[in-house]
Amino acid sequence: MEIFPAIDLLGGQVVRLQRGDYQKVTVYARDPLEPAARFAAAGARYLHCVDLDGARDGTMVNAECVRRLAGESGLKVEIGGGIRSEKTIETYLECGIWRVILGTIAVRDPEFTGQMLKRYGDRVAIGVDIRDGMVAVSGWLESGGIRFEDLCERLRDQGAKGLIVTDISRDGMLSGANRTLYQDLMRSFPAFELTASGGVSDLEDLRGLRDLGMYGAIIGKAYYEGRIDLKEAVEVAR
Repeated sequence: MEIFPAIDLLGGQVVRLQRGDYQKVTVYARDPLEPAARFAAAGARYLHCVDLDGARDGTMVNAECVRRLAGESGLKVEIGGGIRSEKTIETYLECGIWRVILGTIAVRDPEFTGQMLKRYGDRVAIGVDIRDGMVAVSGWLESGGIRFEDLCERLRDQGAKGLIVTDISRDGMLSGANRTLYQDLMRSFPAFELTASGGVSDLEDLRGLRDLGMYGAIIGKAYYEGRIDLKEAVEVAR
């Protein structure tokens, strides 16, 4: 299993939101390259990056930060948040991003999503954010009006491979990963490479996810608040 330390960008700074609430923001670093360098030094190979400004309003105000991370961190960077056009996808891939993550657009525009999966293959992953069994969109501010199982069925049929699943109720709460959710998803959709997001709080969480056969696990608040040593996390995952 791969460890994906997380950098959430808001106004060029590294932050965390509590359960997706833009009014409950904690700033962890003013320069995103600082934590990225620590991630690389701890043995991480990947970086999960979310453009919170983009997720909320579809802009690319953090594009320069993303370019620096892709070019200078030494990590394979995936980026999500506000990616709703092929131009944005091309811009990110051209600047060295490993893969882009479609979220809101994957719910609202199935035809576009299918085209991008066919055109770019594994360089496009899908982010599925779940609240009370439904998929949330637009930076978790709205319901997408579709059950997450139904969305997963459609994405499977469209050939999606990488799936990043967030349980919003646990994100930023250090309450433990929802292993039951991931176990059920892996049983129902074995073709996906699943990455767990939201609630990972300690090494025991990571052992449990690893033993389920997950592709990856995203670590955010638990790292920033000193509850998980990233070097140990990488060793446990592997």
